Amino acid sequence: MTPICSMVELAEKSKLYKNVLSKQTLRISICAGMGCIANGSQLVYDKFLEIAKDNKDFVNIQMLMEESISEGKTIVKTGCNGFCAKGPLVFVNPMNVLYTHVGPDDVQEIYEASLEGKVVERLVYHDSMTNKAYPNAEESPFYKNQTTNVLFHCGKTNPESIEEYIADQGYFAISKVLKEMTPEQVNNVVSASGLRGRGGGGFPTGTKWNFARVQKADKKYIVCNGDEGDPGAFMNRSVLEGDPHRVVEGMMIAGYAIGADEGVFYVRAEYPLAIERLKIAIREAEENGLLGKNILGSGFNFKLSIREGAGAFVCGEETALLASVEGKRGIPRPRPPFPAVSGLYGKLTVINNVETLANLPRIILNGPEWFRSFGTEKSPGTKTFALTGKVRNTGLVEIPMGTTLRQLVFDIGGGIPNGKKFKAVQIGGPSGGCLPDSMLDNPLDYDSLQKAGAMIGSGGIVVMDEDNCIVEVAKFFMTFIQAESCGKCVACREGTKQMLYIMEKIVNDQATLEDLKLLEEIARVIQDASLCALGKTAANPILSTLRYFRSEYLAHIVDHQCPAGVCNAFKKYQINPDLCKGCGACAKKCPVNAISGTIKSPFTIDSSICIRCGTYKDTCRFGAIEVR
Repeated sequence: MTPICSMVELAEKSKLYKNVLSKQTLRISICAGMGCIANGSQLVYDKFLEIAKDNKDFVNIQMLMEESISEGKTIVKTGCNGFCAKGPLVFVNPMNVLYTHVGPDDVQEIYEASLEGKVVERLVYHDSMTNKAYPNAEESPFYKNQTTNVLFHCGKTNPESIEEYIADQGYFAISKVLKEMTPEQVNNVVSASGLRGRGGGGFPTGTKWNFARVQKADKKYIVCNGDEGDPGAFMNRSVLEGDPHRVVEGMMIAGYAIGADEGVFYVRAEYPLAIERLKIAIREAEENGLLGKNILGSGFNFKLSIREGAGAFVCGEETALLASVEGKRGIPRPRPPFPAVSGLYGKLTVINNVETLANLPRIILNGPEWFRSFGTEKSPGTKTFALTGKVRNTGLVEIPMGTTLRQLVFDIGGGIPNGKKFKAVQIGGPSGGCLPDSMLDNPLDYDSLQKAGAMIGSGGIVVMDEDNCIVEVAKFFMTFIQAESCGKCVACREGTKQMLYIMEKIVNDQATLEDLKLLEEIARVIQDASLCALGKTAANPILSTLRYFRSEYLAHIVDHQCPAGVCNAFKKYQINPDLCKGCGACAKKCPVNAISGTIKSPFTIDSSICIRCGTYKDTCRFGAIEVR
């Protein structure tokens, strides 16, 4: 492969690849994000390839570049399309038709219909509320109400093809930077855009860079934090899987801006597909002369490497991450010195989140005013969210900062399924907080959420309905946090243990009001005394639920009830004598012999012995076992 040696050659390559892609008369795109792959999209892709091979009428981009081929039909894999609830997904262009829940048995029908310009109506998206069909994906409420900047290429281009990336102005931003801008000017543009760190902290990116830029150092590093450990979060994974070249280019821009000649990707080992596609992207960029020495003839040298994460939540913290990259145990260290003074291998280091870096190419190309046209004054731009839990349209979404929770959950997410009522959202992961229905019109931006006792975090949102017990949810996150504490500082190590102990007492009907008072006191101490951000935010799930759902805590402690009927300790099992046939099946299943009776006569449950496991409930064919 001939390296691209100048900005002029890059522009020529872009024009060539764009013309090549215009030769596609039919393009069938199969979502190959990890969510769809888990649901069988690889089998769908293989089936399409099998049919195409048999019919000998499909080509790939390399074949289209041959002058002898004037046009052709292509089958490609893309990254995540976002609509995870409906996967596996298949897009057919130029018709712009979206097919949902596609299986291998559907492929032949889609293939034949696509050749004839027809639509398979049964497979297009149907809104569960109105049953309206949306063959055109962009017209569906899920896509129509989004604004995609970071996810612009995800689901549209082949993430394993640098040609497709270059065709749509890929690497034009770094070309502009190297040709027209000084590092100071790049810093100024990013500062003017108002871009804030998308990893959770929300620190102004330009300010962080400028501090590092003006420092004199013999070696500087830029590190990409791809250690996405929040339960229910998959935004960074999806961006790396769906548009790796965008993040590579963002790393190059950041490196140039601060004076670094080396960058390191730190990606969770649990993200094998993201790592694989990132490796492909780096190799393609190197082969094309876009990474390495004297990039585009500018004199700028830059190389990239990948380190797989150690699987610890605490490694999302900057100093713990750097220790892990160095092959050490991932535990935080006191600051100062900050990484921008002494970071990776003792050298000046800037750490940015995947999404932060992915924003950079379009900011450079379109300008800071364009970026500020989205979002709010203090939180400009867009933000990706992983929408999960009790909501119809789960998936990956991108919306302008300042969009309300109501718009996200109901307009894009489609609301709560099964006629249930909305109860709360857990936002910001374990370090975030639970917000009630009274906060649905709260804007999603850094400052508003902080005032509400929550945080954007990396962007995970878990929706809960009336069947969720808030106390149990808070205990779940506290269990996670306690397990993920590195144990270095006493406040976090012992404090999270004691908080979890009290939470277990509450859900097991063993707590008192004194326990509740102590829980809150410990939470405040952990906030003040912990070494790192994990400890300082560890109490957020508890404090936010106490703030908005204190009545549920009191119901457990004072009334000895779980309002949602979730906590086993408050469940009372009994046998309805009118329905019981005396078969004895439940007694045989009970692990503690709490059920007794005579065959052909109603059985009874001894509540003093019953451990409320519910093991025997499903064994009753007559529905005689009731839970109260």
